[in-house]
Amino acid sequence: MTESNGKTAILFVCMGNICRSPTAEGVFRKHVADAGLTDWVEIDSAGTHAYHTDAPADRRATAAAEKRGYSLAGITARHIQSEDFERYDLVLAMDDDNLRVLRERSDAVHHEKIRLFLEFAEAETLEVPDPYYGGTAGFERVLDLVEAASSGLLAEMQKKRGGGNA
Repeated sequence: MTESNGKTAILFVCMGNICRSPTAEGVFRKHVADAGLTDWVEIDSAGTHAYHTDAPADRRATAAAEKRGYSLAGITARHIQSEDFERYDLVLAMDDDNLRVLRERSDAVHHEKIRLFLEFAEAETLEVPDPYYGGTAGFERVLDLVEAASSGLLAEMQKKRGGGNA
């Protein structure tokens, strides 16, 4: 799970890249920083659709994240590019629909690294629900799931790296 530059590159993907995937990027970025691994991990997010290109994270996602100590500042929506499948070691979809789109848009050689993010969590679901058309509770639910998956992903990465954080 490591690129030739020594970093593990992870891309979080949802549909529009303004709610779930920027939340995952911000949460996982803090988990990585708290573990002292920022020099070891590259993190980004993207959307399967170009609905919101260059827009900041949804204000409700940003507010919910900030209440828990996460920053989504500086994250802007972008559309996934074909080069992303080469560049990233893991491409983590938020739900089955986006997983399907990612696999359709990539060569079969990359399919193994395209997974559901919640595979790394002990959760009753494998999909992070889209909170866009709902209320505050939906954004809180997204954070609960993303925090659990971020902890699991970091633990797996540290285990593969030899258990240490150096």
